[in-house]
Amino acid sequence: MTNDLKRRGYKHKEKLVKGFTKVYSVDKLVYFEMTENITSAIEREKRLKEWNRKWKLKLIEKENPEWKDLYGML
Repeated sequence: MTNDLKRRGYKHKEKLVKGFTKVYSVDKLVYFEMTENITSAIEREKRLKEWNRKWKLKLIEKENPEWKDLYGML
């Protein structure tokens, strides 16, 4: 969750964020959601983190079947 997706994407692309994305060289934005407020954003993020990989892949492929990097659209 972030209030500045472009800044957050930049940090991942430049490998400035420690953790999973840096270790596995994940720097492509393939899916994001916008919410009205921070509370709903936190709730949605928690729900998505509970999903299994298959459900997450299905969600991404429904919205972005070609797995395009959406960072350039920001």
